[in-house]
Amino acid sequence: MTAPIIQIRDVSKTYDVGLPALAGLSLEVRAGEALAVLGPSGSGKSTLLNLVAGLDRPSEGGVTVDGVRLDGMTEAGLARYRRERVGMVFQFFNLLDDLTVEDNVLLPAQLAGLPRTQAWERARELLERLGIDRHARAHPGRLSGGERQRVAVARALMNRPPLLLADEPTGALDSASAADVRDLLAGLSRDGQSIVLVTHDTALARSCATRTIELVDGVIARDSEVPGAVPAGATGTVTGIGEARAAVR
Repeated sequence: MTAPIIQIRDVSKTYDVGLPALAGLSLEVRAGEALAVLGPSGSGKSTLLNLVAGLDRPSEGGVTVDGVRLDGMTEAGLARYRRERVGMVFQFFNLLDDLTVEDNVLLPAQLAGLPRTQAWERARELLERLGIDRHARAHPGRLSGGERQRVAVARALMNRPPLLLADEPTGALDSASAADVRDLLAGLSRDGQSIVLVTHDTALARSCATRTIELVDGVIARDSEVPGAVPAGATGTVTGIGEARAAVR
């Protein structure tokens, strides 16, 4: 059995008003697993992702990711955790338009203090393997939505994080670009990259995830393996590339 990369124990999250966003939720995600989090708006999906990312803290319970207990960490510790252990992909890309594609991808390495030569080699490897090396000197505004999301994925993988988090990664894309991103994430999943993605895109969940959970009112209403998916840890490594190159060509 593959060891869990995420352990969530009896977590509740309550904001100032209304019902709790999460209500006593417990969840384990194994290393190499690709988990799709489904559910209606307001069900707690984004709250769960933010807790795993260290962007929010639980009102009760504990969150441990890759052996690191998050809920008691300082803000500086959480920032270091995000630099070293988590890559994040957002619905609206969050790229810096005044930087080139290459410089956007390099940014996490610069923040982490990676030597420049090593960082450039890693960035060029990612751009080539994700099929966007020809756009290295372009600015994001000149790229299609699907290409910009590939840049965002390359940036997220720059520091070789054990865990990739994706928040509605196809939500702002047209159908063709969404299909490209689904293929990309499916390739990463097949390569053994640990992934947690929040999505309303059932096609993305079917093609990328090895497991799905459905949240309703802050609790897990359904937890199921995806039929035909490769079990977590059964193949590949967690470096985050592998078959993704073929997926985006």
